Amino acid sequence: MSYTSFVSTHVLAEHLGDPDWIVFDCRFTLTAPEVGREHYLHDHVEGARYAHLDNDLSSSITPTTGRHPLPDKDQFVQWLRENGVTNNSQVVVYDESFGAVAGRLWWLLKWAGHDAVALLDGGYPKWRREGNKTSHELPEVTPSNFQANFRDDMIVSSDDVLEFVNGNNKIVLIDARAEERFSGDIEMLDKVAGHIPGAINFPFEDNLDMGGDFLSVEELKEQFNDLMKDSSPDKVIHMCGSGVTACHNIIGMEAAGLAGSKLYVGSWSEWITDSSHPIATGEE
Repeated sequence: MSYTSFVSTHVLAEHLGDPDWIVFDCRFTLTAPEVGREHYLHDHVEGARYAHLDNDLSSSITPTTGRHPLPDKDQFVQWLRENGVTNNSQVVVYDESFGAVAGRLWWLLKWAGHDAVALLDGGYPKWRREGNKTSHELPEVTPSNFQANFRDDMIVSSDDVLEFVNGNNKIVLIDARAEERFSGDIEMLDKVAGHIPGAINFPFEDNLDMGGDFLSVEELKEQFNDLMKDSSPDKVIHMCGSGVTACHNIIGMEAAGLAGSKLYVGSWSEWITDSSHPIATGEE
């Protein structure tokens, strides 16, 4: 059995030491980019490798990209090989921020054609709280010959989003940022505040219960069906500030059986690099 959306701490604990299971620690802080690696070196899920959002899961920023452009395909595949990921691996990703960062690696692996990847439900805080095995030792890794089959149909561009802004009513644009950033009341990361006109605000945390676990499949399905209204999953575009937390909403839809939605990778931080793009503020 493979896990393709999220996986419980109990199931991961049962598979620690299984050579077919590869775990990645994706802890990261936007305002202090090396803190996540420091936390990893202090302790992590036993056997976990480390994935750095800026260095491993993104490429360099340019004047026309968002804050986290996609990694170069060849470099990403090489990184997966160096970390021992095979085409038969069950990959599990986690962080300490309810999947806000780890979802990016989940999505990247799907993009590379690897479906057997799951987010650890409850993340590292739950793993530690339950007393599961942790270590400060770096794992021994055997390089692999992972073969990718990239699925660029999972990606949309700013031109695709403009089609929505210009009146394609079949498209549903969902923004995963916090309400105050969406409305433009507060903006601590990007140079311009607000949102893309017509977008729906659905903060990624709304996929979770009060304890930080994903809602039930039934609850997730109800929420996203309400957002889609008469559209289908393949007409849904997800975005956020830089194409990272938006992946969490894609996981929620996938878990609910609503596969096929797409990611605007550049998201808000790319959108605002073009002064001709329209901007809205307020709740709608």
